[in-house]
Amino acid sequence: MNVAKWVILAVLALPTLELAAFVAVVATISFGWALSLILAGSLCGALILRHAGSGHVTRIRVAMDEGSFAALQTDAGGGLILLAGILLLIPGFITDIVALVLLVGSLRRAFVGAAPRQEPGIVDLAPEQWHQVPDPSLPDHRKE
Repeated sequence: MNVAKWVILAVLALPTLELAAFVAVVATISFGWALSLILAGSLCGALILRHAGSGHVTRIRVAMDEGSFAALQTDAGGGLILLAGILLLIPGFITDIVALVLLVGSLRRAFVGAAPRQEPGIVDLAPEQWHQVPDPSLPDHRKE
């Protein structure tokens, strides 16, 4: 079975699994608390998408316009935060747990396989990947 079939099967099974998880949580903590947790998760997802999502979508748009796929690769962690916001927005406990795993920094880095997140616009290069170019507008102090 290829990956596409597994994805389709998971998407079709997700509502049934979410309903079973909701019933189990209701049996444990009551309907009111379970519904409150679902609504709180969706609110958190909306806030994450509002805060982190707009900036990430803008960076994707700029990188695609410039044809800079390396910029997309270095911002993969931002894509996972965006995915976590979408998963939190979807009502359900299973999607909320997956989203929380994606939001934990060390687990997110394990999925992406990247270094810790840096400030936007900063690229950390190895010494063999760059060289210093003198700025002609600055005085050359080496000649003195």
